[in-house]
Amino acid sequence: MLKIIPNKKNIGAELICDLNKINNSTLKKIKSALSKYGMIYFRNQKLNSDNYLKFAKKFGKLANYPRLKGLNKKYPQITVVQRKSTDKGPSFGEQFHTDSIYTKKPPRFTMLLSKLVPKKGQANTDFCSQYLAYEKLPANFKRKFKNEKCVFSSEGPISVTRLEREKEKGKKAKELISKHNLIRKINSKYTLYCSPGHFIRFNNSKIDKKLKTYLFKHQVKKSFQYSLEWEKNQLAIWDNRSMLHQATAFKGDRIMHRITVQ
Repeated sequence: MLKIIPNKKNIGAELICDLNKINNSTLKKIKSALSKYGMIYFRNQKLNSDNYLKFAKKFGKLANYPRLKGLNKKYPQITVVQRKSTDKGPSFGEQFHTDSIYTKKPPRFTMLLSKLVPKKGQANTDFCSQYLAYEKLPANFKRKFKNEKCVFSSEGPISVTRLEREKEKGKKAKELISKHNLIRKINSKYTLYCSPGHFIRFNNSKIDKKLKTYLFKHQVKKSFQYSLEWEKNQLAIWDNRSMLHQATAFKGDRIMHRITVQ
């Protein structure tokens, strides 16, 4: 049995079920909720690594992420997002972004499973609905952005949040650059597809640069946001095409297991 509890303004939703015991009918409803709300989360999930991977594969082909180390040789597709109390820099992902937009085929979905978390209310992840961002965008800006592409880089502003984890790998990955449409259609809805943390420039050099400032401010308005409070053994899934997300600043230890899906 599946229960769906939408957040305010449908910015994400909590789903209640045991992910170890879902059937095809429940899976279909989970995918439908993900499409509708952009982000869904499940509390109290006792998922081991095998079952976590098995569940993730129901959503598509798993993607590789070279900028974080894998859990181990058996589970290289589960990457470890860790914050240590001794870390001095910002938390990994501490700026609004969408994952790996600097690749030619960015992952559609990201999953994050909490293994170790600080006190509830600390170390939240903020989500920002780009369905709402597009819906509330004035008509003249919708026209300006209709056919526009943006250029993104792995060395964009958010790259500073990877420094601690890249040190552990012992080498720095090469820069990746891509170009994507600013407005995308997902099923019957439109969304803004722009990652402030990776943005380099508009593809059209004639576009007024002031539009970048306007766009970024509009995308992350508080009225489009929901802040997810983490508990241990909680799983969140979001659609990178319709949700921006960011880690929030905190001091302490946190370990999350991350999977991305093409």
